[in-house]
Amino acid sequence: MRILVTGGAGFIGTNCMIYFKGKGHEIINVDKLGTGSVKKNLKVVENRFFKIDISKRFPADILEGVDLVVNFASESHVDRSIKDPLFFYKNNTGLIMNILEALRKYSGNIRMVHISTDEVYGDILEGSFSEDATLRPSNPYSASKVSQDAFVLAYSRTYGLNISITRCTNNYGPYQLPEKLIPKTIIRSLKDMKIPVYGNGEQVRDWLYVEDHCKAIEIVSKFGKKGEIYNVSAGNERKNIEVVKKILRLMNKPEDLIEFVEDRPGHDVRYSLDSTKLRNLGWKPETSFEEGLEKTVKWYIENKSWWKNLVRYV
Repeated sequence: MRILVTGGAGFIGTNCMIYFKGKGHEIINVDKLGTGSVKKNLKVVENRFFKIDISKRFPADILEGVDLVVNFASESHVDRSIKDPLFFYKNNTGLIMNILEALRKYSGNIRMVHISTDEVYGDILEGSFSEDATLRPSNPYSASKVSQDAFVLAYSRTYGLNISITRCTNNYGPYQLPEKLIPKTIIRSLKDMKIPVYGNGEQVRDWLYVEDHCKAIEIVSKFGKKGEIYNVSAGNERKNIEVVKKILRLMNKPEDLIEFVEDRPGHDVRYSLDSTKLRNLGWKPETSFEEGLEKTVKWYIENKSWWKNLVRYV
Protein backbone atom coordinates (compact mmCIF):
# COMPACT_ATOMS: atom_id res chain seq x y z
CA MET A 1 0.00 0.00 0.00
CA ARG A 2 1.17 3.53 -0.76
CA ILE A 3 0.63 5.92 2.16
CA LEU A 4 0.98 9.69 1.95
CA VAL A 5 1.81 11.24 5.31
CA THR A 6 1.52 15.00 5.76
CA GLY A 7 3.65 16.44 8.54
CA GLY A 8 5.84 13.36 8.54
CA ALA A 9 8.90 15.16 9.93
CA GLY A 10 7.04 15.91 13.14
CA PHE A 11 6.80 13.77 16.27
CA ILE A 12 3.77 11.55 15.64
CA GLY A 13 4.25 11.62 11.87
CA THR A 14 7.78 10.26 12.17
CA ASN A 15 6.68 7.46 14.48
CA CYS A 16 3.77 6.65 12.19
CA MET A 17 6.07 6.38 9.16
CA ILE A 18 8.36 4.05 11.12
CA TYR A 19 5.36 1.91 12.05
CA PHE A 20 3.84 1.73 8.56
CA LYS A 21 7.24 1.19 6.92
CA GLY A 22 7.72 -1.75 9.27
CA LYS A 23 4.49 -3.16 7.88
CA GLY A 24 5.98 -3.11 4.37
CA HIS A 25 4.13 -0.06 3.04
CA GLU A 26 5.54 2.58 0.68
CA ILE A 27 5.70 6.02 2.29
CA ILE A 28 5.43 9.50 0.79
CA ASN A 29 6.17 12.35 3.18
CA VAL A 30 4.95 15.92 2.60
CA ASP A 31 6.23 18.48 5.11
CA LYS A 32 7.10 22.17 5.06
CA LEU A 33 9.83 21.61 7.70
CA GLY A 34 8.36 24.29 9.96
CA THR A 35 8.65 24.80 13.71
CA GLY A 36 7.08 21.44 14.58
CA SER A 37 9.34 19.45 12.25
CA VAL A 38 12.86 18.13 12.63
CA LYS A 39 14.85 17.91 9.40
CA LYS A 40 17.01 15.02 10.60
CA ASN A 41 13.83 12.95 11.02
CA LEU A 42 13.78 12.63 7.25
CA LYS A 43 16.65 10.15 7.58
CA VAL A 44 14.94 8.03 10.21
CA VAL A 45 12.85 6.11 7.70
CA GLU A 46 13.31 5.77 3.93
CA ASN A 47 10.58 7.57 1.99
CA ARG A 48 9.86 9.91 -0.91
CA PHE A 49 9.90 13.44 0.44
CA PHE A 50 8.31 16.64 -0.87
CA LYS A 51 9.03 19.91 0.89
CA ILE A 52 5.75 21.77 0.45
CA ASP A 53 3.87 24.26 2.61
CA ILE A 54 0.43 22.76 2.13
CA SER A 55 -1.25 25.73 3.80
CA LYS A 56 -0.42 27.48 0.50
CA ARG A 57 -0.70 24.65 -2.04
CA PHE A 58 -1.22 20.90 -2.30
CA PRO A 59 -0.40 19.55 -5.77
CA ALA A 60 -3.01 16.93 -6.69
CA ASP A 61 -0.50 14.92 -8.75
CA ILE A 62 1.16 13.80 -5.48
CA LEU A 63 -1.96 11.71 -4.91
CA GLU A 64 -1.25 9.53 -7.94
CA GLY A 65 -1.23 5.89 -6.83
CA VAL A 66 -1.88 6.77 -3.17
CA ASP A 67 -4.16 4.44 -1.20
CA LEU A 68 -4.20 6.25 2.14
CA VAL A 69 -3.57 9.81 3.33
CA VAL A 70 -2.77 10.38 7.02
CA ASN A 71 -2.86 14.06 7.88
CA PHE A 72 -0.71 15.12 10.83
CA ALA A 73 0.11 18.55 9.39
CA SER A 74 -0.80 21.35 11.79
CA GLU A 75 0.86 23.93 13.95
CA SER A 76 0.20 22.44 17.37
CA HIS A 77 1.93 24.33 20.19
CA VAL A 78 -0.62 26.04 22.44
CA ASP A 79 1.73 28.72 23.77
CA ARG A 80 2.69 29.79 20.25
CA SER A 81 -0.97 29.89 19.25
CA ILE A 82 -1.68 32.27 22.12
CA LYS A 83 1.11 34.57 20.94
CA ASP A 84 0.15 34.42 17.24
CA PRO A 85 -3.44 33.21 16.81
CA LEU A 86 -3.88 34.58 13.29
CA PHE A 87 -1.01 32.48 11.98
CA PHE A 88 -2.54 29.33 13.49
CA TYR A 89 -5.90 30.14 11.93
CA LYS A 90 -4.46 30.75 8.46
CA ASN A 91 -2.05 27.81 8.53
CA ASN A 92 -4.25 25.10 9.99
CA THR A 93 -7.42 26.05 8.16
CA GLY A 94 -5.59 26.67 4.90
CA LEU A 95 -3.81 23.34 4.85
CA ILE A 96 -6.88 21.23 5.48
CA MET A 97 -8.79 23.09 2.77
CA ASN A 98 -6.00 22.47 0.26
CA ILE A 99 -5.86 18.75 1.10
CA LEU A 100 -9.63 18.39 0.86
CA GLU A 101 -9.83 20.27 -2.42
CA ALA A 102 -7.11 18.07 -3.91
CA LEU A 103 -8.98 14.95 -2.80
CA ARG A 104 -12.28 16.33 -4.12
CA LYS A 105 -10.82 17.01 -7.56
CA TYR A 106 -8.84 13.79 -7.75
CA SER A 107 -10.65 10.97 -9.54
CA GLY A 108 -9.41 8.13 -7.33
CA ASN A 109 -11.17 6.88 -4.21
CA ILE A 110 -8.48 7.60 -1.62
CA ARG A 111 -8.94 6.77 2.05
CA MET A 112 -7.90 9.45 4.56
CA VAL A 113 -7.47 9.62 8.33
CA HIS A 114 -7.36 13.14 9.74
CA ILE A 115 -5.55 13.47 13.07
CA SER A 116 -7.26 15.81 15.50
CA THR A 117 -6.92 16.30 19.26
CA ASP A 118 -8.77 15.92 22.55
CA GLU A 119 -8.35 19.67 23.02
CA VAL A 120 -11.30 20.38 20.72
CA TYR A 121 -13.62 19.30 23.54
CA GLY A 122 -12.09 21.62 26.13
CA ASP A 123 -11.69 20.37 29.67
CA ILE A 124 -13.93 18.18 31.79
CA LEU A 125 -13.78 17.88 35.59
CA GLU A 126 -15.60 14.55 35.82
CA GLY A 127 -16.37 11.78 33.36
CA SER A 128 -15.09 11.51 29.78
CA PHE A 129 -16.00 13.00 26.42
CA SER A 130 -17.63 10.83 23.77
CA GLU A 131 -17.30 11.65 20.07
CA ASP A 132 -20.63 13.50 19.97
CA ALA A 133 -19.84 15.83 22.88
CA THR A 134 -20.13 19.59 22.40
CA LEU A 135 -16.86 21.18 21.27
CA ARG A 136 -15.54 23.95 23.53
CA PRO A 137 -11.99 24.87 22.48
CA SER A 138 -10.03 26.88 25.04
CA ASN A 139 -7.22 28.37 22.94
CA PRO A 140 -6.48 29.41 19.34
CA TYR A 141 -4.76 26.12 18.56
CA SER A 142 -7.71 23.96 19.59
CA ALA A 143 -10.11 26.36 17.86
CA SER A 144 -8.17 25.89 14.62
CA LYS A 145 -8.45 22.12 15.03
CA VAL A 146 -12.22 22.44 15.47
CA SER A 147 -12.26 24.29 12.16
CA GLN A 148 -10.27 21.50 10.49
CA ASP A 149 -12.61 18.83 11.83
CA ALA A 150 -15.67 20.75 10.66
CA PHE A 151 -14.38 21.02 7.10
CA VAL A 152 -13.41 17.33 7.05
CA LEU A 153 -16.91 16.29 8.12
CA ALA A 154 -18.51 18.72 5.67
CA TYR A 155 -16.44 17.45 2.71
CA SER A 156 -17.08 13.84 3.68
CA ARG A 157 -20.83 14.42 3.68
CA THR A 158 -21.14 16.85 0.77
CA TYR A 159 -18.62 15.31 -1.62
CA GLY A 160 -18.53 11.73 -0.31
CA LEU A 161 -14.82 11.81 0.59
CA ASN A 162 -13.77 8.66 2.44
CA ILE A 163 -12.37 10.32 5.59
CA SER A 164 -12.40 9.46 9.28
CA ILE A 165 -11.18 11.62 12.17
CA THR A 166 -9.20 10.51 15.20
CA ARG A 167 -9.01 12.62 18.35
CA CYS A 168 -6.18 11.52 20.60
CA THR A 169 -5.01 12.33 24.10
CA ASN A 170 -1.48 13.50 24.95
CA ASN A 171 1.12 11.48 23.05
CA TYR A 172 4.64 10.80 24.30
CA GLY A 173 7.61 8.78 23.13
CA PRO A 174 10.71 9.07 20.86
CA TYR A 175 11.27 12.05 18.54
CA GLN A 176 9.04 14.48 20.46
CA LEU A 177 10.26 18.08 20.46
CA PRO A 178 11.78 19.22 23.78
CA GLU A 179 9.14 21.96 24.15
CA LYS A 180 6.65 19.32 25.38
CA LEU A 181 6.36 18.36 29.05
CA ILE A 182 7.92 14.89 29.09
CA PRO A 183 10.99 15.46 26.85
CA LYS A 184 11.55 18.89 28.38
CA THR A 185 11.59 17.36 31.86
CA ILE A 186 13.97 14.58 30.78
CA ILE A 187 16.43 16.90 29.03
CA ARG A 188 16.39 19.57 31.73
CA SER A 189 16.94 16.85 34.34
CA LEU A 190 19.98 15.60 32.43
CA LYS A 191 21.33 19.14 32.45
CA ASP A 192 20.34 19.75 36.10
CA MET A 193 18.24 22.70 34.98
CA LYS A 194 15.06 23.96 36.63
CA ILE A 195 11.90 22.29 35.30
CA PRO A 196 9.04 24.78 34.81
CA VAL A 197 5.59 23.52 35.80
CA TYR A 198 2.52 25.62 35.03
CA GLY A 199 0.46 26.78 38.03
CA ASN A 200 0.34 24.10 40.71
CA GLY A 201 0.84 21.22 38.29
CA GLU A 202 -2.57 19.75 39.08
CA GLN A 203 -3.68 19.68 35.43
CA VAL A 204 -4.66 16.13 34.41
CA ARG A 205 -3.75 14.56 31.09
CA ASP A 206 -4.33 11.07 29.69
CA TRP A 207 -1.01 9.83 28.31
CA LEU A 208 -0.87 7.71 25.14
CA TYR A 209 2.35 6.05 24.01
CA VAL A 210 2.91 7.09 20.42
CA GLU A 211 3.21 3.58 18.98
CA ASP A 212 -0.22 2.73 20.41
CA HIS A 213 -1.54 5.81 18.60
CA CYS A 214 0.00 4.58 15.33
CA LYS A 215 -1.77 1.25 15.77
CA ALA A 216 -5.05 3.09 16.37
CA ILE A 217 -4.61 5.01 13.12
CA GLU A 218 -4.04 1.74 11.29
CA ILE A 219 -7.22 0.26 12.78
CA VAL A 220 -9.28 3.32 11.83
CA SER A 221 -7.84 3.35 8.30
CA LYS A 222 -8.97 -0.26 7.83
CA PHE A 223 -12.23 -0.46 9.75
CA GLY A 224 -13.34 3.09 10.49
CA LYS A 225 -16.41 4.45 8.73
CA LYS A 226 -16.54 7.41 6.37
CA GLY A 227 -17.44 10.63 8.16
CA GLU A 228 -17.00 9.12 11.63
CA ILE A 229 -14.90 10.30 14.59
CA TYR A 230 -12.91 7.99 16.87
CA ASN A 231 -11.44 8.99 20.24
CA VAL A 232 -8.04 7.49 21.06
CA SER A 233 -7.23 7.23 24.76
CA ALA A 234 -5.25 4.86 26.95
CA GLY A 235 -6.77 5.54 30.38
CA ASN A 236 -3.44 6.72 31.77
CA GLU A 237 -4.62 9.89 33.53
CA ARG A 238 -1.93 11.61 35.55
CA LYS A 239 -1.45 15.07 37.02
CA ASN A 240 1.39 16.98 35.35
CA ILE A 241 3.25 17.28 38.64
CA GLU A 242 3.01 13.50 39.11
CA VAL A 243 4.51 12.94 35.66
CA VAL A 244 7.40 15.29 36.38
CA LYS A 245 8.13 13.69 39.74
CA LYS A 246 8.03 10.20 38.23
CA ILE A 247 10.58 11.21 35.60
CA LEU A 248 12.84 12.68 38.28
CA ARG A 249 12.66 9.42 40.24
CA LEU A 250 13.51 7.38 37.13
CA MET A 251 16.52 9.63 36.57
CA ASN A 252 17.58 9.81 40.24
CA LYS A 253 17.19 13.57 40.26
CA PRO A 254 15.94 15.71 43.18
CA GLU A 255 12.46 17.23 43.21
CA ASP A 256 13.90 20.65 44.04
CA LEU A 257 14.58 21.01 40.30
CA ILE A 258 10.84 21.71 39.96
CA GLU A 259 9.96 25.38 39.54
CA PHE A 260 6.29 26.43 39.52
CA VAL A 261 5.62 29.21 37.01
CA GLU A 262 2.67 31.40 36.07
CA ASP A 263 -0.12 29.36 34.56
CA ARG A 264 -0.99 29.49 30.86
CA PRO A 265 -4.04 31.65 29.95
CA GLY A 266 -7.16 29.49 29.54
CA HIS A 267 -5.27 26.38 30.66
CA ASP A 268 -7.56 23.32 30.57
CA VAL A 269 -7.76 21.52 33.90
CA ARG A 270 -8.43 17.96 32.73
CA TYR A 271 -8.78 16.08 29.45
CA SER A 272 -10.50 12.72 29.31
CA LEU A 273 -11.84 10.74 26.36
CA ASP A 274 -14.09 7.71 26.11
CA SER A 275 -12.51 5.46 23.44
CA THR A 276 -15.16 2.71 23.53
CA LYS A 277 -16.06 3.30 19.88
CA LEU A 278 -12.47 2.68 18.76
CA ARG A 279 -12.03 -0.31 21.06
CA ASN A 280 -15.08 -1.87 19.46
CA LEU A 281 -13.08 -1.89 16.21
CA GLY A 282 -10.48 -4.09 17.89
CA TRP A 283 -7.94 -1.56 19.23
CA LYS A 284 -6.58 -1.36 22.74
CA PRO A 285 -3.45 0.27 24.17
CA GLU A 286 -0.59 -2.17 24.64
CA THR A 287 1.91 0.01 26.52
CA SER A 288 1.38 0.88 30.19
CA PHE A 289 2.34 4.39 31.26
CA GLU A 290 5.14 3.07 33.45
CA GLU A 291 6.62 0.99 30.62
CA GLY A 292 6.21 3.77 28.07
CA LEU A 293 7.78 6.39 30.32
CA GLU A 294 10.78 4.18 31.05
CA LYS A 295 11.27 3.54 27.32
CA THR A 296 10.98 7.26 26.58
CA VAL A 297 13.47 8.31 29.27
CA LYS A 298 15.90 5.66 28.00
CA TRP A 299 15.50 6.88 24.39
CA TYR A 300 16.32 10.50 25.22
CA ILE A 301 19.32 9.50 27.32
CA GLU A 302 20.66 7.32 24.49
CA ASN A 303 19.87 9.77 21.67
CA LYS A 304 21.42 13.03 22.81
CA SER A 305 22.69 13.58 19.28
CA TRP A 306 19.05 13.89 18.12
CA TRP A 307 18.06 16.65 20.53
CA LYS A 308 21.36 18.45 21.25
CA ASN A 309 20.73 20.99 18.47
CA LEU A 310 17.12 21.47 19.57
CA VAL A 311 17.90 22.94 22.99
CA ARG A 312 16.25 26.21 21.93
CA TYR A 313 12.96 24.40 22.55
CA VAL A 314 13.87 23.31 26.08
